[in-house]
Amino acid sequence: MKKLLLSALALSSIAAMNTSTAQLADGSIAPDFTVTAYQTALASQGLNNNGTYKLYDYLDAGYTVFMDVSATWCGPCWNYHNGGALDDLYMAHGPSGFPSVSASTTDNVMVIWVEGDGTTADATMLTGAGSLAGTVNWINPGGAGEIPFPMANPASAAATQINSDYNIGYFPTVYKICPNRTITEVGQLSATALYATVGSCPAAASQTNDPAMLSYQGKEKACAAIDLIVRLQNNGTSPMTACTITATEGATQVAQYNWSGNLATYGYQDVTIGQFTPTSSHNITISITSADQNTANNTITKTLSRANTGASNSVTVKVSTDQYKSETSWKIFRSNGQVAYTSPSYGADAAAAGTIAQTDVVTNLANDCYRLEVYDSFGDGFDSGYGDGSVEIFVNGAAIAGVTNFPSGTLMMDAFEIGAAGINEELASTLSVYPNPASDELNVSFEATNADYQVSILDLQGRVITAKTLQSLNGTSTVTFPVADMAKGSYIVSVVSNGITTTKNVVIK
Repeated sequence: MKKLLLSALALSSIAAMNTSTAQLADGSIAPDFTVTAYQTALASQGLNNNGTYKLYDYLDAGYTVFMDVSATWCGPCWNYHNGGALDDLYMAHGPSGFPSVSASTTDNVMVIWVEGDGTTADATMLTGAGSLAGTVNWINPGGAGEIPFPMANPASAAATQINSDYNIGYFPTVYKICPNRTITEVGQLSATALYATVGSCPAAASQTNDPAMLSYQGKEKACAAIDLIVRLQNNGTSPMTACTITATEGATQVAQYNWSGNLATYGYQDVTIGQFTPTSSHNITISITSADQNTANNTITKTLSRANTGASNSVTVKVSTDQYKSETSWKIFRSNGQVAYTSPSYGADAAAAGTIAQTDVVTNLANDCYRLEVYDSFGDGFDSGYGDGSVEIFVNGAAIAGVTNFPSGTLMMDAFEIGAAGINEELASTLSVYPNPASDELNVSFEATNADYQVSILDLQGRVITAKTLQSLNGTSTVTFPVADMAKGSYIVSVVSNGITTTKNVVIK
């Protein structure tokens, strides 16, 4: 909960922009923007030679861009700016031939500074504002010459758009943006430390055909079936129109999806390739299995787990806030999205930095799959500068989920289960689908417990292809489906009983 926004007016405007989250999550795709340098001496320095700087122009040219969003009234912003880290980074590694850039530059970095307060007048760039007014010169901080990299003071609408696109919740925010558009908040590092992060950027597009597995976007812990969602990116120089994505657990294929579309270079799309129901802890490998010219970026491995379970119908939530405890609140949600419990107020802020702990016991929870969301109204989570924060969930005295610190306005905890709500234990342990892959017939076998069952085959979009309903089923049961006429590909077998769904993945060949 960083209190770096020193102007009350600016604080309210930034808070209004971002009430739920702050800062783009690492790995997000950076939106494009164009700004104009305030310094007249840099009027011929832009790639388009007119003093304007377009983010994607530099990314497309292979540069890693460091973006500093600050405000001329922000003391911590000034301290970092005056320290010269971005100056040193730019001069040693900036674009070859640009003013003040070393003749021996590595030529792979660009730096852009943006004034994040849209009410700032141009003259304030020379004098500062708020408590800094008249004491600083942002353009020429040391009096020995102008800052060499572009510093922009966008008009109010443009500044607001950048703040919104980049989820700016506090100043300064320093991002690293890789050529493939992925973003990381690197913070106020030295020039050496900043440059060391460049090596973690993926290689720029160079092959004609190069689909890339950018990241996993699905849940990693749940009470029932998990949608396997990946972010697919075209890292090739030609449009990408098709690829095959396969998920496996060891040697067993659990899902496969034949993607088709049209992505330009660095275009991306979130793709759901199937579902997986965890019964314990599973290492799932998701790979691009169609041919391409670069296999180094084809694979992601994630551990998917069943939610922690407690038999009690009460749960204990222990929250340790930072100094600004009035900003903290939380809610417990049921599986249908309804709010089961809302936290009490944490009261007025403390007088000094430190950790404030509070424990709440929530009783009479029905058997269900729950999730806990923790909120910071300021937008920057628990911050170590004002006392480290943490959140823990206990059932029957045992901790089932916990997080230390979080950097954004909303923390979504792992799902947790009260009672046997999310998965039918006996059904999940006995459900068998064979043969898999299947070509003529598919058998679904399980132990029934004197109940009604609906057994279905669904496509990956959740549409029912075929289904059978069986009443008062008991003991070892097998349901057979003819599949010879079904299209080849991945499907989901669903067994529903007493309102609980258990699934298995199957391939029809």
